[in-house]
Amino acid sequence: MSERESVWRRIERFHDELFVVPWRASLARETRREEEVLLALLFLEGLGVPGPADYYALELYPDLIQAFHDWHRRQGIDRFPGVCC
Repeated sequence: MSERESVWRRIERFHDELFVVPWRASLARETRREEEVLLALLFLEGLGVPGPADYYALELYPDLIQAFHDWHRRQGIDRFPGVCC
């Protein structure tokens, strides 16, 4: 590793400690909240409640079934009838 790479790695570590570490928990919380809102919208649409992204949401269902399963398990619901379990 050259001296130049070492300097850039130290700068990167400093940047992470200064900007990323203090906000990591809140960023993860916000990401989870956004995912839960998206899941709620998608599955409400699946139940027949009209939504603004009906056409685009259909192609997302296969990818989001596992995410929905993880969400309802985190909420303490062992089985969610009719959707993923």
